[in-house]
Amino acid sequence: MSFAHTGPRPGTRAAYLDGFTPSAGARAPRARLSSNAPELALNGTWRFRLLPEATDGTESGTGGFEQPGFDDSAWDALPVPSHWQMHGYGAPAYTNIHYPFPLDPPHVPDENPTGDHRREFDLPGDWPTETGAGARAGGSVLRFDGVDSCFRVWLNGAEVGFATGSRLVSEFEVGHLLRPGRNVLAVRVHQWSAGSYLEDQDMWWLSGIFRDVTLLSRPDEGVEDVTVRADYDHRTGTGTLRVDVVGSAETVVDLPELGLLGAGTGTVHEVGPVEPWSAEAPRRYEAEVVAPGERVRLSVGFRTVDTEGGRLRVNGVPLLLRGVNRHEWHPDHGRAVPRETMREDVLLMKRHHVNAVRTSHYPPHPDFLELCDELGLWVVDECDLETHGFEVVDWRGNPSDDPRWRDAYLDRIRRTVARDRNHPSVILWSMGNEAGTGENLRAMAEWTREHDPTRPVHYEGDRDSSYADVYSLMYAPHDEVEAIGQGREPRTEDPEADAHRRGLPFVLCEYAHAMGPGPGGLEEYQRLFERYPRCQGGFVWEWIDHGVRRREADGTEWFAYGGDFGEVLHDGNFVADGLLFPDRTPSPGLTALARTFAPVRITVEPGAGTATAPGAGTDAAAEAGGGTVRVVNGQEVLDTSGLEFRWRTEAEGVLTAEGLLPVPALGPGEEAVVALPTAAGGATGQESWLTVSAHLTEGCAWAETGHEVAWAQARAVPPATAPVTEGSVAGGLTEPLSAPVVDGGTLGVGPGVFDPRTGLLRSVGGVAVGAPGLNLWRAPTDNDDGLHGVAVSSLWRAVGLDRLTERRVAVETEPDALMVRTRVAPAARDLGMEVVYRWTGDGDRLWLDLTAEATGEWICPLPRLGLALTVPAELGEVEWFGYGPGEAYRDMAQGVRVGRFLDTVDGLQTPYLRPQENGNRMGVRWAELRGPDGAGLRIEGGPDFALTARRWDDRALDAAEHPHELSPQDRIHLGLDLAHHGLGSASCGPGVLPEHRLPAGRHHLRLGFLPIG
Repeated sequence: MSFAHTGPRPGTRAAYLDGFTPSAGARAPRARLSSNAPELALNGTWRFRLLPEATDGTESGTGGFEQPGFDDSAWDALPVPSHWQMHGYGAPAYTNIHYPFPLDPPHVPDENPTGDHRREFDLPGDWPTETGAGARAGGSVLRFDGVDSCFRVWLNGAEVGFATGSRLVSEFEVGHLLRPGRNVLAVRVHQWSAGSYLEDQDMWWLSGIFRDVTLLSRPDEGVEDVTVRADYDHRTGTGTLRVDVVGSAETVVDLPELGLLGAGTGTVHEVGPVEPWSAEAPRRYEAEVVAPGERVRLSVGFRTVDTEGGRLRVNGVPLLLRGVNRHEWHPDHGRAVPRETMREDVLLMKRHHVNAVRTSHYPPHPDFLELCDELGLWVVDECDLETHGFEVVDWRGNPSDDPRWRDAYLDRIRRTVARDRNHPSVILWSMGNEAGTGENLRAMAEWTREHDPTRPVHYEGDRDSSYADVYSLMYAPHDEVEAIGQGREPRTEDPEADAHRRGLPFVLCEYAHAMGPGPGGLEEYQRLFERYPRCQGGFVWEWIDHGVRRREADGTEWFAYGGDFGEVLHDGNFVADGLLFPDRTPSPGLTALARTFAPVRITVEPGAGTATAPGAGTDAAAEAGGGTVRVVNGQEVLDTSGLEFRWRTEAEGVLTAEGLLPVPALGPGEEAVVALPTAAGGATGQESWLTVSAHLTEGCAWAETGHEVAWAQARAVPPATAPVTEGSVAGGLTEPLSAPVVDGGTLGVGPGVFDPRTGLLRSVGGVAVGAPGLNLWRAPTDNDDGLHGVAVSSLWRAVGLDRLTERRVAVETEPDALMVRTRVAPAARDLGMEVVYRWTGDGDRLWLDLTAEATGEWICPLPRLGLALTVPAELGEVEWFGYGPGEAYRDMAQGVRVGRFLDTVDGLQTPYLRPQENGNRMGVRWAELRGPDGAGLRIEGGPDFALTARRWDDRALDAAEHPHELSPQDRIHLGLDLAHHGLGSASCGPGVLPEHRLPAGRHHLRLGFLPIG
């Protein structure tokens, strides 16, 4: 068929750009099918030009570029799939909420960058044509899997149609336009269209043909569309299969593995016992739909989704969603993500115990869903819809409640459901994201239930959940989640809606904003999900930082964020809020999440007198021997027979004993307590830690043999030295204290050399030490800044913690100590800290007892409290015994374990896209900083401290906008801290929980310094 729309008049713009009609000339939506019919991939190098507006003012409005004889030799070459901004045509632009054009729906600006694309291709000689055997008139279809934001198509000079819906499939009949040999495909893509008002997702604004383009042969007597319904009865273990087909009337279904051969379509077939599909065991059966002119391959997963009893269930089992939100992103290609990168994403998710994905905020490339089917992930498939920018004007004019947009809304959900309905991984349809409320959303939900009653409907924006089957919120704080779990949430205005909502399962569609260091509070959320059956987990925001890779002339590589391309309106680094860095390096947050999401929970209960690691959760210590281990299988389908449990004991990080633990196979939800051998109790004399871990006994599709699934630690033997308490002198050590010695212009205390006038430490055993002093400041994190939460950094700056000064009160020598008293306070404030430095010498060690007590009225917690000092730049190697290997903070410490670790000062840094506090190592018993010759400085805790080591100070870290702007200074800057304030999730969520805050008050820190080498 032909498309009758004519081009605009001279100097005008195409009418479809400002219209409510979502498309013209496009075929009805259908499933993506794997067929034996011929197809021709049209990806590759296309000819390209970029125009500043949507028309060039000629009679046709196109300049004739669509005609086969048009000379495009002066045009550039552009790969397809791609975004033109990622290839230097215009530039990416990032906004979170705001539209980058006036709110004037459905109109868009005249300044509308428009990309003209041309592709010549030769039709294969054996391609079925209208007159060929087995073909039918119009028997070829041109498919576009994704074009942003609106496009118009011509084939061999004839107009085919136009379409909107950037992340949705559009297909056009083109068989009547194909020619033997050379064919010319022309596509005009507009950056802005009326459809852009429905695509205000939190991501880069990027344009172009960014998904595949394919020519499909549609044979006569073929298969046009397929709908698979494969149900599983968990009570009987049997499956039923119904396959509905649009196309030939002579289709049958073959599923040989279940004995189904030549079965009719359109009827329900009892297939007997089957293995159900689940995220843990993604069992699929290979089937074929056979028609006279075509064979279509299917991978069938039997499973049933329901919300019976107010629980989201699959195959009768309530789910606990350990999920992430996933945007499509690649630092070089934008949303044109290669399939191998998609596979890498799914494998990383599986290895870090993610079991669910919300496709924020649009249907992903269909290959991603195929990978979820294959490898096993629950999927919330979200429609390509968001109108968040209308919130800025109090939702005036929001399309969600404007009947003129109804067809566009319904078109988007129809295309979503039609394409993806045969994927067993998809368990929820989501109407979209942050689009307010309105009758168009209700119509979408009603249409979805009518056309696919096999899956519940999700939409977070309707707080009454009146047209949703799941109660969903974003960034609810822990106490609100607990109230919902207990059924104590506030009532809605409508009693009927309230009763409906209270009967729904609860899911956090977004929580734990993973921006910068963090997120904090994951463990506390997970315990609530486990405690309250109604709370069925959620989706951490989000999977990956959307950084754009940039390279300087000298080869320096960095990642750009909002504002780095000169955008007038942007939201800065808010686009960098993922668990992966843009190059897909896991962040410390992903390591922490993996521990929190571990499907098997291990609790080590060591012998009496020992202690567990943070987050280990022991109930009681074993009375004798090596102790016990409690193992709980938190999986929903699998038992633990595929896991091997190992134990190992280390003394100051050195292995002393190890073995296997005979844990019986546990079914889902079952637990067991197993005794540890006596050898696991560790030896005396050194601090020893016991680690118990679970590993795969055999490799699987997503991990190799030996992959660690879960672990826990407990201290088996405490330190030989009793923990130091405030007021103790030498921490139980037997060496006598050294008397301070004045020698010329210096004052000596043990190996330490001081300025006798100021009491400042100058060196330790010949290692020059620079300006040690109390440190309360840290370069604020994104969560400290709280862009969409409650900021604490603004209070820190208001109080003046970034402008502290120190006043010396007294320098006094005692028979066995040097006492220095100071007051640390900010300009323009009357609050402060009274500080006492008590220096003592003990053999070869210099000890510091640092006491700080707050005075005045403090309106905020402290960022940190500890000692800052510098050491020579050559001491670049760091070894420590404590928590590692990665960074950790008090509310994000579950991903690290006690051991002995070796790194460099440079390696201790975490390269967040915007520089900020990072790299903290917790619970350090001792650390050694060494130069190339092995000489350096050892620092010991009484009993421990937190360590940061950088080649720049906090002021430089705070000022830098990107990591490559940080230049090494001439000294290494150490932070030796008692504690840090927690991280929380306030960049877009709740702040730090009370137990993880660092209050002003009275604090004591003990440190020892020892020259080495």
